[in-house]
Amino acid sequence: MAWEYSDKTRALFMDAVQGKPGTHMGEIADPDGIGEHGSIACGDALRFTFRVERHATDPLQDVITEARYLTYGCTSAIAASEALCALIEEGHYTPIAALAIKNEDIVAYLDGLPVQKIHCSVMGAEALQAAVFNWAQKRGVDLEELGVDILPEEKEEGRVVCKCFGLTEPYIRRKIKEMGLHSIAQITNAIKAGGACTNCHHTPGGLQDLLDETWGRSETRYKESLEPPTPPGVPAAEPSPYVVAKRIEQVIDEEVRPLLQHDGGDIEIVDIKGNIVYCRMAGACAACAAADKTMKLVVETALKDKVDERLRVVAVT
Repeated sequence: MAWEYSDKTRALFMDAVQGKPGTHMGEIADPDGIGEHGSIACGDALRFTFRVERHATDPLQDVITEARYLTYGCTSAIAASEALCALIEEGHYTPIAALAIKNEDIVAYLDGLPVQKIHCSVMGAEALQAAVFNWAQKRGVDLEELGVDILPEEKEEGRVVCKCFGLTEPYIRRKIKEMGLHSIAQITNAIKAGGACTNCHHTPGGLQDLLDETWGRSETRYKESLEPPTPPGVPAAEPSPYVVAKRIEQVIDEEVRPLLQHDGGDIEIVDIKGNIVYCRMAGACAACAAADKTMKLVVETALKDKVDERLRVVAVT
């Protein structure tokens, strides 16, 4: 599926991929705060690091001076990570004050995101919380005493509701309340729960039960959540391998190859097996030191955005 991104989102993504000055892709050595969110196995993962200017006597007056990220994700994941870093650096926040940055602020900075990509902004906000918790531990700051509740334990403790993405009941309940999520579709768009096999949609103790327990059962909402009428545990119909292969070829021919040829390079599809696309760089790209980065951030991102988020690109020689 092709996503409609704002001009700002596309610009931030391209600037980050090209490593332009002022962008934030990378990792801070020996950071003052480090946090992670997501799962590499699921395709979306973010590591967020920051450095502070330490106050001589009061850690609560530390100011974040530099923020960086590493992410495995699509255009929106990279752009949202750029937005998060920019917001923090431009705001001269203390770590505690930075917690006021919510996923809505990231979306607004990007001039909007497709509803199906809101989870990318949530990923950044969650990684920020984890990094602030890490900073607090290092600096001896008692977050509980300050009334700051980051809930670092809820990802590890509690019943796992969405097994595909490893999301627990406490975490899903919190996000339902925080973000005002009233349907399974909204939960999936916001945090990806239920976005793979769909087994957790209507199983006892699943997403619909959590919604009903939070907001009260609504017959209208319940009926809407069943549309289209796919039986629980049965995934929606997917395009055939032939159709997927043709879409991959089309994206490579129309979007990726012209970009590479502009710099004297090219690309060849060697094989497609399941969700793995084997590609070989050619021309100037074959000997380029940044070929691996191009394969991951340009080729794979284009295929994930335009064809299927589950696709992975592997370089072959």
